[in-house]
Amino acid sequence: MKYRSVFDIIGPVMIGPSSSHTAGAARIGRVARSLFGREPKWANISLYGSFAQTYKGHGTDVAVIGGLLDFDTDDQRIIHAIDIANERGMKITFIEEDAVTDHPNTARVIIGDHDGELELVGISIGGGKIEITELNGFELKLSGNHPALLVMHNDRFGTIANVANTLAKYEINIGHMEVSRKEVGKLALMTIEVDQNINNQLIEELEQLPNILKATKIAD
Repeated sequence: MKYRSVFDIIGPVMIGPSSSHTAGAARIGRVARSLFGREPKWANISLYGSFAQTYKGHGTDVAVIGGLLDFDTDDQRIIHAIDIANERGMKITFIEEDAVTDHPNTARVIIGDHDGELELVGISIGGGKIEITELNGFELKLSGNHPALLVMHNDRFGTIANVANTLAKYEINIGHMEVSRKEVGKLALMTIEVDQNINNQLIEELEQLPNILKATKIAD
């Protein structure tokens, strides 16, 4: 069955006008905020295709910034998100890109502060749903619709099995999992979407495993 509920057809509860250009954009921004772990001090947002052509009229700009401020899709503050971000001292730059991408509703979000940076590419696929296709140069496929784990690790034998066994210990069921690496034997990234919420104890245990560098959870 293609749709799990009526909300998969009509889209989420949201600030309008568009589930693709507004709700989807807000979710892309909010996933970036979740992965960064804090409110960024600056944001460079490159918009492609339809996003670049209509982002002001459809509220894509305020939606992405609202997500970076950790506002949900139905939060009335999204309308004033850019003003709120400016008041908080966030430096914002929007770039209208001419490059042709695989999907017309594509955004590249680069955020940071004095402690670090994060780069993420997300697409809005309709009905408020999104996919994250790139994170800090790693290719991945993350829907943002389920609790998820991102595990940065050294590319070594047995590492994936150790993570899977730890999830089994906590009775966490894996819905989707993939591994991306830039070079054999170097850094790799596990993307794991699961069916249950993830607690901090699990994160701490994962980070104690051999070859695990960092584990990050994303709430549904």
